[in-house]
Amino acid sequence: MARVPYVDPESAPPATASALRKMPKLNVFGLLAQAESAFVPWLRFGGTVLADLAIDPLLRELVILQVGRLAARYEWDQHVPIAAAAGATSEQIAALDRGDIDDACFTAAQRATLAFVADMVRDGEVPDETFAALAAELDDRRIVEVALTAGHYLGLARIMTALRIDPDAP
Repeated sequence: MARVPYVDPESAPPATASALRKMPKLNVFGLLAQAESAFVPWLRFGGTVLADLAIDPLLRELVILQVGRLAARYEWDQHVPIAAAAGATSEQIAALDRGDIDDACFTAAQRATLAFVADMVRDGEVPDETFAALAAELDDRRIVEVALTAGHYLGLARIMTALRIDPDAP
């Protein structure tokens, strides 16, 4: 059971209520709506991460799944269907779920990205050889966008874990 109640749009302040009514009815939004002054800007930033970055949508979703696998199953559950819609194969999803990021179903760029994200999530220290493998596959902008996406979802994972978010259906 969640440690804080989810905000109900019917009793929320106007800006929060308006934003909540536009979102899917998921616990993550009700939970974060408690941070009234940050909620709408957080939604805008999250929207940018999901829709406006230069990294390929499939790579973005693999980043999110890797964070979810390692830090918060809620994110995994929510993003598996999104990853599939972005082009992830069932073989890729199964390999990632097993932690087999070296599987041949992944491209070199995907393998390098998944390794980089795993190090980011575990302790933040990315070995030089892991970074070099990523830099051989992605330009500087995309490297930062991968890190930004992983960092955003890792922060969210930590919030959801600490506040014990209840699961939602995917």
